[in-house]
Amino acid sequence: MIQDGFILVDKPEGWTSFKTDRFVGKLLGTRKVGHLGTLDPFATGLLPVFVGKGLKYLRFCEGFDKGYSCKCIFGATTDTMDKMGEITSENYPSSEDISELEKTDYELIRKAAEKVKATKEQLPPAYSAKKIDGVKAYELARKGETPDLKPAPVTIYSLDITDISKLEKGIAVGFDCMCSKGTYIRTICSDLGEITGYGAYADSLRRTVNGQFNVKDAYTPEQLEKMASQEDFSFVRDASETVSFLPEIKLDEKQTKDIKFGRKIAFPINVDHEISDEARLYYRTTFEGKLIAVVFPAMEKGQLTMRIERLYAHD
Repeated sequence: MIQDGFILVDKPEGWTSFKTDRFVGKLLGTRKVGHLGTLDPFATGLLPVFVGKGLKYLRFCEGFDKGYSCKCIFGATTDTMDKMGEITSENYPSSEDISELEKTDYELIRKAAEKVKATKEQLPPAYSAKKIDGVKAYELARKGETPDLKPAPVTIYSLDITDISKLEKGIAVGFDCMCSKGTYIRTICSDLGEITGYGAYADSLRRTVNGQFNVKDAYTPEQLEKMASQEDFSFVRDASETVSFLPEIKLDEKQTKDIKFGRKIAFPINVDHEISDEARLYYRTTFEGKLIAVVFPAMEKGQLTMRIERLYAHD
């Protein structure tokens, strides 16, 4: 049975990411399983799951940008910023409010989306897996404690409203979003609600993109079970292909020799992202079309240098 590589799973609503891991592990007969980018239980969509020897490639993909489709409800807030939480406030727009909003094609909401798109840092939700002194924020929140969360840098590349509809109570707004790693869509919904004054929470969330992976290529659990029962394991992809998804740095002959001999060299390109171990972004280095190594930028004595994560060329 094939046990090495990765599978693109279309996670159903109600499943945790770890349940998805266990499902894939049972399907392939292995305990060596790990997912890329946790999805909340209420969320659906793309969840890449790495298995066996494929796990060593997972870390290369952790800095990938992501894409989502979300439906946001305006008129109330919840403690978790999504439909799974308890309602903490209600301020549903009146019929007069909605009439005025319709006259301007919901300009208030559209301008709020433009403002949120310009966000450069974001405070993680209290109910999140963000760790504070080794403890997950949601564990503290469930105890009634307020997690000491710090704003983190994020980039929202696009935030496009796809539809707006009136509900019996409130307004439903659909939007598509492309964003950097670590961006919380629930926080985007909350920020939209705060800017408009109505309050808002995420009612549905679907991940559509994770780096070069697309949900169009993902399989539902039912499809995976059917294929496995027919001994068709074509859904397991070679994990080494993920290296080709990394941004490329073309080296000259001297830089290539320096890497092969483990010499420290200055990082050869400018980087526009935060340099930290927590948000590490990997690059593939090549010389004359040949893969040399996977590297990442690191600060050493005030200088941006190249660190080797994995060396491929030994000759």
